[in-house]
Amino acid sequence: MYGHGNSEEHQPLFWVRGYPLYGTHVIVAGFVASMLGTSLLLFLHADSLLASLPFTSTGMNQGEAWRIFTYGLVNPPSLWFAIEMLMIVWFGREVEKFLGRGTFFGLYAGLYLVPPILFTLIGRWQPTHLAGESSGFALFVAFATLFPNALMLFNLLAKWVALVLVALYSLIALSHRDGIGLLSLWSSAGFAYAFIRYQQGLFTLPRLPTLRRRPKLRVLPDLKPGRTTSVGGAKTSTMAEVDALLDKIAQSGYSSLTPKERARLDAARDELKRKESGGR
Repeated sequence: MYGHGNSEEHQPLFWVRGYPLYGTHVIVAGFVASMLGTSLLLFLHADSLLASLPFTSTGMNQGEAWRIFTYGLVNPPSLWFAIEMLMIVWFGREVEKFLGRGTFFGLYAGLYLVPPILFTLIGRWQPTHLAGESSGFALFVAFATLFPNALMLFNLLAKWVALVLVALYSLIALSHRDGIGLLSLWSSAGFAYAFIRYQQGLFTLPRLPTLRRRPKLRVLPDLKPGRTTSVGGAKTSTMAEVDALLDKIAQSGYSSLTPKERARLDAARDELKRKESGGR
């Protein structure tokens, strides 16, 4: 079922005192717990443990692949972190209710993994670093793609707010010469937009060209010379032979005929002409 529906995919995971809790709330609860853990580690000066969690292209080149999955767990308490969590709850909940829980988790997994995978490739030329959860804005882009005419603050449409914010953040990154931040913004926002369009059936993935198999050539057996027992049998054999030659021409072209086969085809054509002239 696509869109709002009564299937379990579109319903809350559970209820707490009459309040529905979705998969979005579970994600936010996990990041809030990571914020508390980060605060505790900072208080205990556990710098070595904290240093092993963020994503670094240098660490990836040394085989520390876990950093792709743990970078989002480093969340010092801040106002921006609170705003990120609010965006995930507000907009992610609506996206989840529309797409269904499984598809929403797929969207969020892509938003979480695309930046570190991209930075791993860029790290071959320029060292990169990534820490903390930062997919709240991309979820807003997904929401604005699903509900472009939804009213936001000051009665602005969601699609225009998303475009203005993407342009504003891009200008901020350009003014600071932050090419990595700009690439992270465009990749996450672009992935969110493309994912929603794909789910709506408005975007299709390119298909790899498939190699067409060449048709098998029919090998015509050489006819052994001999007498035919009847005129009807000879005619039937000749017509079957002509049909086989015509099939071979249709599959592989006239040039595929051997000189003997061409001679047989010409003889059959001459015989047909003689019959037509004799019948007039």
